[in-house]
Parts: sequence; structure tokens; C-alpha cells
Amino acid sequence: MSALVAAGGVPGLWTLADGQKLQAPDIEYGKLSPTLIVLGAAAVGVVLEAFLPRRSRHVAQVFLALLGLAAAFAAVVGLAASGAGSTEAQIAGMGALAVDGPALFLQGTILLVGIVGVITFAERRLEPRAHGAPVDSFAAQPASVPGGEGEQMAVKAGWTTSEVFPLLLFAVGGMLLFPAANDLLLLFIALEVFSLPLYLLCALARRRRLLSQEAAVKYFLLGAFSSAFLLFGTALLYGYAGTVSYSGIARVVSGADATTDPVLAQTTGNDALLLIGGALVVMGLLFKVGAVPFHMWTPDVYQGAPTPVTGFMAAATKVAAFGALLRLLYVVLPGLRWDWRPVMWGVAILTMLAGAVVAITQTDIKRLLAYSSIAHAGFLLVGTIATSRDGISSVLFYLGAYSFVTLGAFSVVTLVRDAGGEATHLSKWAGLGRRSPLLAGVFAVFLLAFAGIPLTSGFAGKFAVFKAAAEGGAGALVVVGVIASAIAAFFYLRVIVLMFFSEPRADGPSVAVPSVLTSSAIAVGVVVTIVLGVAPQYFLELAGHAGVFVR
Repeated sequence: MSALVAAGGVPGLWTLADGQKLQAPDIEYGKLSPTLIVLGAAAVGVVLEAFLPRRSRHVAQVFLALLGLAAAFAAVVGLAASGAGSTEAQIAGMGALAVDGPALFLQGTILLVGIVGVITFAERRLEPRAHGAPVDSFAAQPASVPGGEGEQMAVKAGWTTSEVFPLLLFAVGGMLLFPAANDLLLLFIALEVFSLPLYLLCALARRRRLLSQEAAVKYFLLGAFSSAFLLFGTALLYGYAGTVSYSGIARVVSGADATTDPVLAQTTGNDALLLIGGALVVMGLLFKVGAVPFHMWTPDVYQGAPTPVTGFMAAATKVAAFGALLRLLYVVLPGLRWDWRPVMWGVAILTMLAGAVVAITQTDIKRLLAYSSIAHAGFLLVGTIATSRDGISSVLFYLGAYSFVTLGAFSVVTLVRDAGGEATHLSKWAGLGRRSPLLAGVFAVFLLAFAGIPLTSGFAGKFAVFKAAAEGGAGALVVVGVIASAIAAFFYLRVIVLMFFSEPRADGPSVAVPSVLTSSAIAVGVVVTIVLGVAPQYFLELAGHAGVFVR
């Protein structure tokens, strides 16, 4: 060290006090293996894009994505089996990440959603073949002007956008970090890691390119506001507590550290930093879950994005964002429960009622499902407000059930097509039950699950969150939730009546014959919906065992 100083090094950077040694970071790579596997597979996918010939990329990327996600899921199962979700739960990555029950449960759900997402991304039978080559739902050359010469040449050459698979893997990697983040800086980094790929994926639709690009721009601009809120809130909380660590902030909020640090003794007296900072961070997360009044992006983005991307985004983003929101409220801000609970009551009521009421007026099936997702965000907030272990486990179960219903529903939407592509206007779904009884029946199952009809996963999920909320003293909120569910049931049943009890139009859409990929995605959705509705007890117990945060 003295040689560095003698050679002209900067003493303030290179010298240490007597007796001190540089400490190498201690990273628990095994505990972090699910995220590392996914991000590693995404990096390999980028390399494959650079070196493989174009005709070989699609198959290689699909195989790599499925392999990486399956390996990461196996790692999650291995960690859970070793007790990392219960007795061996710990803070890893030098305090930046939590490896506990909620984190592993949500990571496993995200990875399963990612696997089904890859399957729907890889479908190449629904679109008509272009110049003899199979095509998928994504633009042949996204960087070209829609309808321009570059796009026409790419279509003629049979190009496919295989880089969507590394983008999906990067998004999944960020989502795995998001609910496990144990400090605010990592929370922000994870938010950007999964948001930026989603902005790009939303702009890649093969048909209706301008609508797709408009959706991506809206998502990006409003997402930037969300990120700014979260980052500014992080700065204020750091100013209040002197740390970005969840446990450190929680100790300062509870007053445990204020007497030992004279600087903190001054800042902790300023509750404005704490209240405004906490509110801004929560606002950033409420944007991602699509809660009112931060929901403006949801219908436009859901409608304009490629439908496989919409399904993946609607399912996985909600899982990751609610996981992060639960950890923030239960680990960082439990001392402010009496401050944030009334606000969250108002947000939950507005979200449930606005999502259910506005959905009634929709004439596009994707926008209808978008407002449906807003209403479901309100139902999930009801469980969050319970502030109990049952509240956590009920939200975890609801997220798992909702994810696969959503993936299945959007997979069905990809199959109903006319000359312009997907036929998403509700009038074109009239008589679908007579044209294709099986497909309409499957979609009816998903709609009944969204409505919370018994013997579906939706009923079990709603019953769990309402029960937890009622036991947590939020009985009035449960009444509002039941009313909102009744309103929502109207437009779900309206679609079922339209499909089965209306005459089919002469110029109505046809039902595309999917490959085994989309068929598998729909089948998984149906099986999960029925199993979690008929026999939910095992999965409720699994979520119950995973309902404790490590602090």
C-alpha cells in the first residue's frame, strides 16, 4: 500500500487505517442461483443472436430460454427443499436480497409464467406464411418504418425477431430480483431491468405496428414517471434513515437506532421525509400493479402490444410488483401501518370499482381484460391490507391462480382471427360458441374464474383474500369487494352470452388451428384453473408456509 502512495497514488482512495483490511464481498451464489441462471441464459441468447445464422436462431433461442427457465425453477425448488423458504431463510448478497418463503414462492410462479410465455412467443402457425416461410406475432424488422421498404424486404426474406427471447429472459431476471430486493437501490435496479425489455417487447407487433409503437411509447413515458417517483422516494427515505436497507429503515422508523446516532436523532424527527418518501415509493409500485389512479397505461398497452407479450406482462409483472409491495409494507413500513392502511383502503376501493365499472363499457376484448386486471389488482390490495400472515399467503395464492388464468385467456385471444389479424372487437365474437364450441368453452372457463365462480381458482383466491381481510378488521372493504365482484361478473357473463346465445356473423372470424405450443399454454391454464378451484387446500397450505418474510 505504501508503494502505491509513493508512486503517486491518491492516499484517500488507496490507503487504509492501521490494522484495517479490504473485505472481499461474500456472495451466496447458491442462494442467488435462480436469478443468475436466467440472466446468464439471457446473456448467452445475446451471443447467439450475434453469431448464429438467422435460419437457426429461432429454434436455438426457444430451446435456450426453456432450458434456462426450467433450470432456474429447479434451483428454486431445490432451495425450498433445503429449507431456504422457512427455517434457513436469510438475507443474502451482502444484505441486498432476501431468500425466504415469499421470495421463493413468487420466483417459482414467475418462472412458470415465463415458461408458458416462451411457449406462446414461439408460436408460428397462427399467422399466414409469408413468401413460404412461417412467421410469428412479432415484426420481421422492428427498426424499419411500418409498411416501409425495409419491412417489406424483411418479410420477403422470411426474417423473424428471435431476440424477443433474450428480452423475455432479461425481463424475467429483473422480476426475480424485484420481490426479493432487500434494499431500495436494488429495488430500483430490478425495476429498470425488467421494465426496459417490456417497453421494447410492446413495440414489436407484426400487425398494427403503429398501435403497438404507440402503446410502447405510452408505457415508456408513464413508466419513467413511475421510476422517478420510486427513485425520489428512495432519496427521501435515505435522507430520513441514513440507509437504503429495508431492515435499517425499519429500525429507524421504530426508533431503535435514533438514540445511538446523533445525526439520525435529528433527521428522524422530520416525519415529512418518511411519509413523503414512503408514499412516493409505494406510488411507483402501485403503477406497476395497475392500481387506480396509476392505471392509465394499462388499457392502451394491453391493446397495442402483441398478445403473447400482453399475456406474459399481465401475469408476471403483477406477481413481481405485488411481491415487492408486500415486502415494502410488511418489512420496511410496518411501523407506519396506521398511516398507510387508510390510504390503501381508498386505493383498493377505487381500483376495484373503477376496474369493474369501466370494463362494462369496453368493446375490445383486450381492453376488457385490461380493466379486469385493474379490478383484480384491487382484490389483491384487499389481501395486502389484512396485515397478517394469512393476508400474505392469500395474496401469494391469488397471484399464482390469476397468472395462469390470464395466460390462458390471452392465448385464446390469439386464435380468433380475421383478415386483419386477431379479431378483438367483441361484436366479432358473437356466435363463437357455435363456430368453435371447444375454444368458446375454454374461454368461458377462464371468464368464470375471473368472475370468482365456485369450483374455479378465482373463487378460491377471492375467498382467501376476503377472509384474511375480514379477520384483519377490514370487513367493510370486503363488502365493497363483493359488490365489485358482482359488477364484474356482469361483463364476464355478457361475453359468455355473446359467444353461445348470439347468431354468428356471416363475415365473422375464424378460429386458427394452433400448434402444440399454444395448445399447451391453454391446457396448462385450464388445468391450473380447475385444480386450484376444486382442490385448493394443498396450494393454500404451500402459500401459508411461504407467508413469512425474513427481516
